[in-house]
Amino acid sequence: MTELSHFDEQGASRMVDVGEKPITHRVARASGLVRMKSTTRTLIMNRQMAKGDVLEVARLAGIMAAKRTDELIPLCHSLPLDAVCIDFSEVDDDALRVEATVEVTAKTGVEMEALTAVCVAALTVYDMCKSVDREMRIEQIQLEEKSGGRSGKFVRE
Repeated sequence: MTELSHFDEQGASRMVDVGEKPITHRVARASGLVRMKSTTRTLIMNRQMAKGDVLEVARLAGIMAAKRTDELIPLCHSLPLDAVCIDFSEVDDDALRVEATVEVTAKTGVEMEALTAVCVAALTVYDMCKSVDREMRIEQIQLEEKSGGRSGKFVRE
């Protein structure tokens, strides 16, 4: 049976002790999709939404979220992030892809920071566009790859 690292022998919650782990350069990349009407995507890409530049506000929200992941997810370590990059791309007429890449030189990884950045960036797109498209969907949020640390490299196939 696999040991659950966030619980002690009595089942009480605990933060994982990373004190003895080596400091290494770690990178995580996550992605997600925001599905919407093609007219909504066009408004976003042409910067014509009434609330402003949706992608730049969502980019800033994603960066801010990555920096505060430890305040949102119980038992996450506070990390001095080296870099956070949020990118958007058109997937189809009805979807935007959100991708976050987060880097740190630390004793623990940044997968949760990358995933949190994607979630909050996607939620920001939704928030800024909900007045014209309440049918938007946020989906397929996932870790794409990570490197560094004891478990090595992971790349989604």
